[in-house]
Parts: sequence; structure tokens; C-alpha cells
Amino acid sequence: MTTSTVTSKALHLEREPVDGACPECGSDALKRYPVHSEGGWFDVVKCQVCLHSIKRERGARLGPALRLLSDSL
Repeated sequence: MTTSTVTSKALHLEREPVDGACPECGSDALKRYPVHSEGGWFDVVKCQVCLHSIKRERGARLGPALRLLSDSL
């Protein structure tokens, strides 16, 4: 019996640096990036040290790679 594994390239999204300090740990390592959770896609700003969420806003319905015209209405 032969087993074959199909692999594809990993999705890589840039994390945009944000000015400010984390209110939990005081670190200045804040980054903005899209995340997917049980409620859909969100654009978040998180501390990269303690992972505290600074800001969370609803993102595009189909994620960061696809934008629908209806998302801008």
C-alpha cells in the first residue's frame, strides 16, 4: 500500500506594525493582521508578546484575499 501526501504552499500574511504600547504587559510590539474565528474574519491589533487584543473589527466576509463589492457598501 502506498500513501501519498499532497502539500501546498502556506498562506503568508504580512503583519503591519502599529504604534503604541500594550496595556497589559507594556510591550511596544503591536501588529495589525486578519484572523479567522467562530464569528468570521476580523482585523485585529494584538500584542506580539502577550497576545492581548487591543482592537478587533469585523473584516471582509471572504477574508483578506477576496473583497466583495458589497463589503464596501
